[in-house]
This record gives sequence, C-alpha cells and structure tokens, in this order.
Amino acid sequence: MAPLFSPYLTLPGNAAKVFAYYREVFGGTLDLMTYGDTDTTGFPFTPPDDAVAHAQLDGGLVTLAGGDAVGEDDADPQALASDVYSFLISLDSVAQAEALIGELTARDAEIAMPFALAPWGDHYGQVRDRFGVLWALVVPGGD
Repeated sequence: MAPLFSPYLTLPGNAAKVFAYYREVFGGTLDLMTYGDTDTTGFPFTPPDDAVAHAQLDGGLVTLAGGDAVGEDDADPQALASDVYSFLISLDSVAQAEALIGELTARDAEIAMPFALAPWGDHYGQVRDRFGVLWALVVPGGD
C-alpha cells in the first residue's frame, strides 16, 4: 500500500456534526465510529459513548480524519479558528473553485481572502468554514 497523508482534526465534542458538514460540502464516504461502538476496557479515561473515536472521509475532494477530544486532551474550540494552519485544495478550473466557494458560503462559511488571480499566476483564495477551519483554494495558472 502506498503511503497516504490525511489531515486529522481533533474536535471539541462536535466531530459528528463537523464530519457530516464536510461530507455535504466535499462529497465522499464517511465512516464514523463512536466510543460506544468500541470496547473501552482498559482505557486510561472514560469517554462518553456518543463521542467520536474516529471519523474518516474519503472519495470526494478531500481525505480527512478526526475525532472528538476527550478527557485531559479536550480540544480548544478556538484552536480551529487559528491561521496557524489551513488545508489547500487544488482544483482544475476557476469555475470549479467558485462553485466550491459557493457551497461553503451557502453553509455559513466566510471569505477570508477573495478568490482572484494571484501575483504568482495561480487563482487563489481562502474560506473559513463555520467551524473555524481555513480552506485555501488554488487553481494553477493558465485558467
């Protein structure tokens, strides 16, 4: 099997909602397992049964994994709204990028940087989704 890089989001108790949102926006297949679906015998913490132990979104525009932070590792909801990281999606055309921006903004995302021709020759822009995650969109130059 070839190596696969998949960003992993540690979420503050809303992973099921966040991953359902991403499936609506990006498409693909969502596999989601809660701690109630697993045997937690021997865990060093007692997770809530409805907390997401692991989620994986595959087959749409992105491959993305994540889950809910539980116990001492509870995630800070403000950490997602940071500009420390963003996810870059490379698209085939300006029209495809504009359609995705429309999908995101129709679902309460905000434009962080207008999508336009950048000085380096690509079309580029940023959208912050309603959960605080920054999505950068790029279409390589020439379109």
